[in-house]
Amino acid sequence: MTNQSNPPQRNRKKKIQVNILIRVILSTIAAAGFNNMLIFLSIDVFKAWEQAWFRNSLPYVITPIFILTFIITFLLLTRRMVKDIIQLEQGLQFISEGNLDYRVPVVRQDELGRVASNINHMTEQLQQQIAKERELEKSKMDMITGISHDLRTPLTSIIGYIELLRTESFRDKAEYDRFIQNTYNKATHLKKLLDDLFEYTRLTSVDTQLDLKKVDLYQLLDQLLFEFEPLAQENGIHIEKEIGNVPIIACVDSDKIARAIDNLLMNALKYSFKPGMIHIRMNMRHEHITIEVENKGAPLTIEQKDKLFDRFYKVDYSRSSEGIQSGSGLGLSIARNIAELHQGTLTLQHVHNAFTFQLSLPSNVQ
Repeated sequence: MTNQSNPPQRNRKKKIQVNILIRVILSTIAAAGFNNMLIFLSIDVFKAWEQAWFRNSLPYVITPIFILTFIITFLLLTRRMVKDIIQLEQGLQFISEGNLDYRVPVVRQDELGRVASNINHMTEQLQQQIAKERELEKSKMDMITGISHDLRTPLTSIIGYIELLRTESFRDKAEYDRFIQNTYNKATHLKKLLDDLFEYTRLTSVDTQLDLKKVDLYQLLDQLLFEFEPLAQENGIHIEKEIGNVPIIACVDSDKIARAIDNLLMNALKYSFKPGMIHIRMNMRHEHITIEVENKGAPLTIEQKDKLFDRFYKVDYSRSSEGIQSGSGLGLSIARNIAELHQGTLTLQHVHNAFTFQLSLPSNVQ
């Protein structure tokens, strides 16, 4: 990289040196020409050479005149350059004081113009970086707020039930058992929220590594649906499978893919009309494997659809299933992160009250 960047740097250095040298030469020519003109006028026009004082003082006068003429000419030739350099300095001063909206005027096509363009590019990059950091900070605050809200509800319920049990505020054994069961359910829900948060944190880490192995996705999906079907039947949902009956081999992280599919199934279960049906399809086309989960539920607005994959975003409670505890709002975000880690995609097709989540994976992740 150093060898590739040195020639342009040397060329720019030569251009600057040539520009300065040209101004020095022009100033020298102007000073010499002015001196010659003065000597010519003094000798040929005014006949001053016949005067002894002129011949004696000429060597002492001509040199200062040459130097003064050279300096004046050089200053005039470099005036615009100096003005542009001062403008660059003032621009850097404005930017250093925090005025990132300021842009240095680019009025030259030479190296100083390139410097002005680079300063403006640097300012734009800095502005974007600051905006990104502010957005990240806001995202962190939203994340903390979301975590606090999601964890507070089940934790408050657990504390309430434990207080009832501690003070023996139950009428009979049946109510005691109900308090115990509710406490267990809330604790399980709290663990699920923490697991989702931990999984999301792992997936968004820069050093996330996939444990890629050759996996039969048909067998994996068939097993997941076998385990999911009893829960679906309890909630009045019928499972319709169109996944074929032949092996579909792909190089994936089986645990993470299973998590993504499970999140899609649970999302469909929560927001389906009851009773209702969930369609699951899988096919392979052009070295891409597509898994679709389709259900029917209350329609979404455009704003809700755009935010559906955002972390901690939850659709209005009116759409959620009363028989299933609300989640962390991370399920779809986790599923999309898993898809992207596998160089795949997770998209939603929403037409009226039909929702089709499409998980697309390459058959061989590099």
